[in-house]
Formats: sequence, structure tokens, C-alpha cells
Amino acid sequence: MKVLLINGSPRSKGNTFVALSEVAKALEANGIETEIVSIGAKAVQGCIACGRCAELGKCAFDDSLYNKVWERLATADGIVVGSPVYYAGPNGSLCALLDRLFYSASALLRYKPAAAVAVCRRGGASATFDRLNKYFTINCMPVVSSQYWNSVHGRLPGEAAEDAEGLQTMRTLGNNMAWLLKSLADGNHPKPEREQPVMTNFIR
Repeated sequence: MKVLLINGSPRSKGNTFVALSEVAKALEANGIETEIVSIGAKAVQGCIACGRCAELGKCAFDDSLYNKVWERLATADGIVVGSPVYYAGPNGSLCALLDRLFYSASALLRYKPAAAVAVCRRGGASATFDRLNKYFTINCMPVVSSQYWNSVHGRLPGEAAEDAEGLQTMRTLGNNMAWLLKSLADGNHPKPEREQPVMTNFIR
């Protein structure tokens, strides 16, 4: 089994990486393979609602970051998305990537356990956590919980390593995801059958 962890910070080895690494350590201690992919500091193309992904099965924009994450999602059994807090929300570049992924590759994600991680100096973690979880809850993905909301505090690079409670929350998250992945693998119940989507539009 494998979990993909997406580092939504432009700093590849900053505090978001520290938090995700703690989750990864717990997963690996449970025999789960992990990979952390950083989105980097380059501009990320957002979704333009062209609808071509319905024909192509992938986003029409053929950029390396999207393709890299898309390929990893195809073989991942679970996903953890981490982001620094910018004005009480996730990094805009991360959201641009997630908008495209969840719209064009929802079938690769459906029913895979997922979790969000927010890293902040002081506040805004809950709003960021909530925003990221919305990607999962619109796509039939079991959301993995921890002992507290999944947040770690730190301002300067590396300060997150001093947040003992936050790191414990990350370890608990990793252990809980490993437990859920193994429980799903051992289960005998098939995935629920999906009804044909119904759209209710109030504007005619």
C-alpha cells in the first residue's frame, strides 16, 4: 500500500514538509509506502472550465506538475494534502492544482482515504483545514481524523519541529490512516454503487 503526500508549500523543506514527514514516518512504521511530492515555487495553471478533461480523461493543460501528481494518484491508496496558511486559506497554487485534479481525475481519487494538514504561524489553520477537506467530501473519499484538528504551528523554516502537540497529531493521523487502509484491504464489502448524478438547478 502507498500514500501520496502533497506538499502545497513553495518551500520544499519548510514547515509543511516537517508536518508531512511526521505523518509519513508513522505510515512507514506501519508498513505503508509513502512519497512526498512538492508543488514547488513555479506558477501553477488553474482550471479554466473548458471541459476537455471529459474527453481526454486528463486535464487539457499538459504541465509536468499535474502529470506527476496524476501518475502518482493512479497507484496511491490514500492521499494527504498539506498547505501553509495564507490569509486564513490554503496556498493559491495548491488550490489551482487541486481544482484541476479533482475535476479531471476524480475517478482516481474516489473512495481513497484522505486527510488535510494545515501549517500556520498562529491562526487560520481551521479555515484552511476546512477548505482542503471540501475536495475530499465532494468525491466520496473517507476523511481520516486524528486526535485534534490536523494543524502544526511554526513561522520560520523548521519551527514546526518544536510543536510537540502538532507533531503528535501528525503521528496519530498517520497511524489512523494506516489502520483505515489496512481495514479496507481486509474487508469483504464492495464499494457502494453510485447512482446517476442528479443536478438540481434553480435558475432556468
